[in-house]
Amino acid sequence: QVIEVDTTENQSGVQYDKTSPSFKALSRIAALCNRAEFKVNQEDVPVMKRETNGDASESALLKCIEIAVGNVMAMRAKNKKVCEVPFNSTNKYQVSIHESDDPSDTGYYLVMKGAPERILGKSSTILLNGKEVPLDEELKDAFNNAYLELGGLGERVLGFCDFKLPKDKYPPGFPFDSDEPNFQIDNLRFVGLMSMIDPPRAAVPDAVAKCRSAGIKVIMVTGDHPITAKAIARSVGIISEGNETVEDIAARLNIPVDRVNPRDAKACVIHGQDLRDYSAEELNDLLRHHTEIVFARTSPQQKLIIVEGCQRQGAIVAVTGDGVNDSPALKKADIGVAMGIAGSDVSKQAADMILLDDNFASIVTGVEEGRLIFDNLKKSIAYTLTSNIPEISPFLLFIVADIPLPLGTRNY
Repeated sequence: QVIEVDTTENQSGVQYDKTSPSFKALSRIAALCNRAEFKVNQEDVPVMKRETNGDASESALLKCIEIAVGNVMAMRAKNKKVCEVPFNSTNKYQVSIHESDDPSDTGYYLVMKGAPERILGKSSTILLNGKEVPLDEELKDAFNNAYLELGGLGERVLGFCDFKLPKDKYPPGFPFDSDEPNFQIDNLRFVGLMSMIDPPRAAVPDAVAKCRSAGIKVIMVTGDHPITAKAIARSVGIISEGNETVEDIAARLNIPVDRVNPRDAKACVIHGQDLRDYSAEELNDLLRHHTEIVFARTSPQQKLIIVEGCQRQGAIVAVTGDGVNDSPALKKADIGVAMGIAGSDVSKQAADMILLDDNFASIVTGVEEGRLIFDNLKKSIAYTLTSNIPEISPFLLFIVADIPLPLGTRNY
């Protein structure tokens, strides 16, 4: 079941059952397995307009649960956090352990969120209509269909699961280790998915079109799922309308993907797991023969590999990034572009240029200004040469070939 959550301040929009066990469990995980916080002294500010400290996705979850359920900070205070493994690009999940707020059922409560396929892989049961049932193939197919539906809309999808740690194995005061987890992170209870949309800025499609007309190849490298990445790439013009990927051709012809010649597709979407198996020559071939490329579910190391592949093609490479993990690619690129607002200090130090407004369109404006300056410089040099060469040529001929000067001086 896919429901739309009401994010209006007075909850006058879409109606849904906030008292259902599934939604209560989902909202609890979203509130606890979350590092975002509201900035202080904003009690009188509407929730959706409050400023936050933290990741954009987690901030969106924080605001959503604050409106739908109530005081998130009070919920966190009742469920004290005792251990946390932060999200990283390798695991693609975040997990935290909390003390239970139920006086009659003390113990520890584990909550996890992350990439839906990773969360599903760590779950053996699912919360369905308030009951915990085994996660069979039929339910996994239903999960994948919901994932495809939400991801196809260009929405970022996160999976959520939880687990009540048994008291006999994890008594009060148990020394949880976040560096080398000494607690159960498999066979958890899958609770559900939450999706959110981070709409591209209005100026981005036009900026991408200008880049293409100026001979700049725009490649999208993201940690999002390929379905989401493809939908966003189409919405901003990185994959042009009418251009098909291998999967699109296979679906149109109703044939298996492996029977489609990759050269027939102008666009391609490459999963990070597939990129791991690519040799340098295969990556070169991909970059050479596809004009529109999207890399999804990539790791920081793969971003660096992509930059090096583009440089092998003889291209001048500019890379944008905002995270600490983007720093190697920013440093390796010919031009590293960091984000001034959302960017980390490490990424700013590694970059050659910082965008003060975090807007991709500003890069295009910078390219336009740079090319205009370069053109004006060439015109200035050409004018200087055309005016100075005729003036200096007679003197050079006089010195080298002893040809008399056409103009001389006369003393009276």
